[in-house]
Amino acid sequence: MAQNISKTEQIVAKPATVAGPRLLTLAQLAAGGTWQLDLAHDRPEALLIWITRGQGLALLDGRRRGVGTHNALFVPAGQLMSLDLGRQGYGQALVLPRDTGLPVPTAPMHIRTRDVMAQSELTTLFEALNREQLGGRAHRSEAMEAYATLALIWLQRQLAEHASDGRDTASARLMRSYCQRVAAAHSSGETMAEYAAALGVTPTHLSRVCRTETGRTAAALLVERNLHAARQLLSTSDIPIREIAQRLGFGSAAYFTKFIQQHTGKPPSALRQASLRPA
Repeated sequence: MAQNISKTEQIVAKPATVAGPRLLTLAQLAAGGTWQLDLAHDRPEALLIWITRGQGLALLDGRRRGVGTHNALFVPAGQLMSLDLGRQGYGQALVLPRDTGLPVPTAPMHIRTRDVMAQSELTTLFEALNREQLGGRAHRSEAMEAYATLALIWLQRQLAEHASDGRDTASARLMRSYCQRVAAAHSSGETMAEYAAALGVTPTHLSRVCRTETGRTAAALLVERNLHAARQLLSTSDIPIREIAQRLGFGSAAYFTKFIQQHTGKPPSALRQASLRPA
């Protein structure tokens, strides 16, 4: 079946080496495996994600959300998130490091863009970012910062024109608080019951609300975050497995190995070895 493919899909930019904004495809964000986006995790940089093909599910602001073509997601740095668009989905992410001086929002956003002109505006900005990133011309970093600023202005304009779908219910507030704690303290070794106690609710109530809002239990969400952190360290560092276990709050290397084996079907050493093989 023939597909309409935009210019930005025809030429995929390589990640920029500069510390400023950079543009990646979602496939590049998950270059080491789909788990990098599928599992709940947080990132040190903010993301403006623009989906131009496919549909799937996202975890954002403590809620499970259906996402699809011409949806924009803004994920602040340190915000728990996940995204699964399936094999047919396509999107790009504008990666915004901390302390860039750009007008980066502090709250997560999900915008379903139905206006054709608005869709074209953001697509055009992403194509311009891609050209600058590939071109290597003088003042590339300044140009990319300028286009990134325009993309963030686009986001704020869309937010002003769309009614917010955020819900300030007790359940929504509880899930925001829980997701914030998981992002900040997942390596503390605390159990889900200890998280619940810190939030002033019972484990049963926390898990029930979490399942309703995210489709996962509270314990499963914590497991996902720890599993993502473990796989990230195994695939991007040569830190000894025993030290990784200690960093992530596991009582022993043996318990850590059992955890990884249970959730991936492979021991940590096998996952690390697989990450070293050429794609």
